[in-house]
Amino acid sequence: MRVYLINPDNPVVSLTKVGGRNKLNKYRVWKPLSLLTLARLTPPRWDVEVIDENLGRVDYDQLPRPDLVGVTAFTSQATRAYQLAGYFRDRGVPVVMGGIHASMCPDEALRYVNSIVTGEGESQWQRVLDDLENGDLRQTYIGGLAPVEEISPARHDMLRGKYFFGSIQTTRGCPLNCTFCSVTAFNGGKFRHRPIDIVIEELRQIRERVILFVDDNLIGTRRDHISYTKELCRAMIRERLTKPWICQATLNLADDEELLYLARKAGCFGVLIGFESPTPEGLIAVHKKLNLRGARNFRESVARIQKHGIVVTGSFIMGIDTDRKGIGEVMARSCDQYGVDAVAMFILTPLPGTQLWGQMEKESRILANNYPEDWQFYTLAHPVAAYKSFSWEDLIEEMKTFNDRFYTYPKIAKRILRMAPRNWKAPHKILLNVITNVTCRSNHMLDRRVYDGRETGPFTVESAPAGFSSEPHRRVET
Repeated sequence: MRVYLINPDNPVVSLTKVGGRNKLNKYRVWKPLSLLTLARLTPPRWDVEVIDENLGRVDYDQLPRPDLVGVTAFTSQATRAYQLAGYFRDRGVPVVMGGIHASMCPDEALRYVNSIVTGEGESQWQRVLDDLENGDLRQTYIGGLAPVEEISPARHDMLRGKYFFGSIQTTRGCPLNCTFCSVTAFNGGKFRHRPIDIVIEELRQIRERVILFVDDNLIGTRRDHISYTKELCRAMIRERLTKPWICQATLNLADDEELLYLARKAGCFGVLIGFESPTPEGLIAVHKKLNLRGARNFRESVARIQKHGIVVTGSFIMGIDTDRKGIGEVMARSCDQYGVDAVAMFILTPLPGTQLWGQMEKESRILANNYPEDWQFYTLAHPVAAYKSFSWEDLIEEMKTFNDRFYTYPKIAKRILRMAPRNWKAPHKILLNVITNVTCRSNHMLDRRVYDGRETGPFTVESAPAGFSSEPHRRVET
């Protein structure tokens, strides 16, 4: 029996394309961890192959015909996932779909695939395979929340040599429940920690030289959350598993000197932190009140993290209801003031299952609603809704303004020179920060050419009314 586990690509996204216009993107992608986990759970009688289309499209006609295809998908991948499902179903191959989009839009998914697995799928995968072999594949399998002690290590031996990053997950769930984020809806509102001894054993299996902890928030918000992270770092140090690694965390990372010391000693050299908005009103609007606690000085917090040799990339969202014209300039100035080493800038996007989706759907503000085709534009880099103070064209101009101000070559050079003295013994940190800044600039420039219609691409904007108009915006093939 043969099964293909496929991670679809997205034709709109330039950031994850390896090769082509931006060959440095290989430093920005990582293995599809969920599929590698299912591969571990697949019994030996099945021949399993994991296919990641971010590494390039595959000529499926040239591959042996499988007995089953499993597809995972974020919302932005759903369009391509359904295309793949149609291709294989036309050839008599059943398709099962899992991941967050199928969990949030199950009725839609079932129009395109034979079966779906909702929630975390580890507990259901063996049942799916058994039912298929018995000719009794069901339409829906309810995964729910997997007990953390039962989360299987991934097959890190698969797809070896094709990625710069190895990847691992130590926790699931998030207690913050930000309005724009679907993690809580999918993985639950409580932190669930995998046993440290199991995490350590899985770390031993990763052969890549740099590791990404894919946890949505590695450190959490409570004392017991942070204690877990400290113990994990101590175990990594004790077992000499201190390869360079990066993670996502909240800004309270800056508040614990012992945590920062242990993280760096365990190998941490970079962190993505969700700042979200430079204004208190924006933070309140997206329920990121954690960043407001204690009248925090963002520049001082960033500096405390950087003092330990950890590179700080800030994550921000543009188009929040409290934003006003000129937000691109405000954000560029704020990022310079905070002293972050790089920035991931996103457009506010209502993803199914989020509080934001429920609010915007109720207010008839979701305008990219020709599903499933329009799902491919839910990339966090394209406007898809009615924004309070911006037309789509306005919002894209604000994004251009930010990038033109923040990602100039002189400013990139200044940021690199600023962080180099404290990291001269760790050239990999300097190199990765250079790559992050340069790829962000080049991908934004590519997006700009697509927006302006000067480059072949699936998305351009001619015009869009401001405010709450429910008139669909027109998209033109270029």
